[in-house]
Amino acid sequence: MTPIPAPSSPDTEGLPGVDPRSVDSSLKPALFLMSGRTVAFIATFFVPAVLARIFSQEEFGTYKQLFLVWATLSAAAQFGMAESLFYFLPLAPRSAGRYVANSVLFLAVSGLACLALLAAEGSRLASWLGNRALEAHTTFIGLFLVLMMVSTVLEIVMVARGRYLSASSLYGLSDLVRAAFLLVPVLLVPRLESLLVGAVVFAALRFGSTIGYFMHAFGADFRPQATLLRSQLAYAAPFALAVLVDIFQSTLHQYAVSYHFDAATFAVYSVGCLQIPFVEFAAGSACNVMMVRMSEAIRDGRTAALPAIWHSTTRQLALILFPVVGLLLTTAHPLIVFLFTEQYAASVPIFMIGSTSILLTTVVTAGVLRVHAETRFILLLNVVKALVIVSFIHSFVAAFHLAGAMLVTVLAGAVATLLALVRIKALMRVDFSALVPWPTLATILGVAVAASVAARMVEAAVDLSPLPALILTGFAYTATYLGLLLIFGLLTEQERLAVTSRLRQWTKGVARIGDVGSKLPRAD
Repeated sequence: MTPIPAPSSPDTEGLPGVDPRSVDSSLKPALFLMSGRTVAFIATFFVPAVLARIFSQEEFGTYKQLFLVWATLSAAAQFGMAESLFYFLPLAPRSAGRYVANSVLFLAVSGLACLALLAAEGSRLASWLGNRALEAHTTFIGLFLVLMMVSTVLEIVMVARGRYLSASSLYGLSDLVRAAFLLVPVLLVPRLESLLVGAVVFAALRFGSTIGYFMHAFGADFRPQATLLRSQLAYAAPFALAVLVDIFQSTLHQYAVSYHFDAATFAVYSVGCLQIPFVEFAAGSACNVMMVRMSEAIRDGRTAALPAIWHSTTRQLALILFPVVGLLLTTAHPLIVFLFTEQYAASVPIFMIGSTSILLTTVVTAGVLRVHAETRFILLLNVVKALVIVSFIHSFVAAFHLAGAMLVTVLAGAVATLLALVRIKALMRVDFSALVPWPTLATILGVAVAASVAARMVEAAVDLSPLPALILTGFAYTATYLGLLLIFGLLTEQERLAVTSRLRQWTKGVARIGDVGSKLPRAD
């Protein structure tokens, strides 16, 4: 009997050396990871919205500055040792315990060094950022940093070893618990110190769980080994330098605003810098799975499958992220006002500019470059972005005020993405026209724009408060987008069935609401 071929994506069908089932197998793990992290989306997303209502603008700005410092130091001090496990564990699973132990030890030492630095230089940091209130909290944020740094490897190890369901569950549970530990103390005692104490307690619990899991999973093999550590450092060093430059260029606009303006103005800008957690969940999960699949293909000598794996990942991300951009641009004002009140309405233009950068996230160039060990080129790209920002941020801020800082950051990202595509073209030895599924991406983008126009028309036809406007506009946008995807045939058979089923459920739900509304007594 002739076997029935597996369904394939329209962007990978016919590519040489490709087993469609190996490409499609990336979708299920990526969905596992996305679903797990999306479970906690609402809780984590609304943490700053709750704090903006409890804290004054000055205290909220201090909170945002503290966690900006934490995010900066945490990413820089990891030196690429956590992310290196995506490279080493699939290639050498028998040495997994020692690779993980090396990363844990390095992160612990590096985190302690950051804690000492923050404790010693808290006064200077507060003076540099123009906010004396920071000095009282630097030790707390240092404790949170060192504990969280070590535990960053937990989900990475699970994903690299193929434990997608476990990683998905842990992503969701951990984020929910973290949101609770941040918010509950503040609701009981509405002070920034309460939030920091809750953050440290959560980080300590996560740290203990991480060490316990590794001891159970690897047993006696969970021990450092110098020879493997040298190979990890050799791989991570160029990547770490790239990360350092990336941190510099990606946070420079926030530090520049913090330096030039007061804490209350920084609070307005930081709200405009609002990032939707779902975007990171989707892009990060898809990129992680793509890297594992690509590493396995290289290990097995199936390099011809690499373009197809990237095409599949890019298409899936475009289907998810392009409409996210359209929806955010359409609902920017009611979203910001609903989350942070009318007090932060000035953040809307900054938020809209920043949201356009999500379009660049669909082509996960960094993942492809890392699989090919092109960490030096990643460093070069980050240097280019930094140079663009340093060269133009002063003039952009002078011309466009706060929005200029975000605008120059998005411009730098676009320049780096273009250069990365040129490099990947050479690595994969394909024509630029075949580098990514350009026609499919263009069509998805057109559908997202059309859905945005339809949602704008609905929004303009009614006059509602922020929350009802968000719900109505979001529903109109989503329904239009999904309907156009079906009309233009942009979905596989399996995707079509899922979307059709969801649309039927929504239609029945709307009909039920209409029936209930028709039975309600009318006011005379």
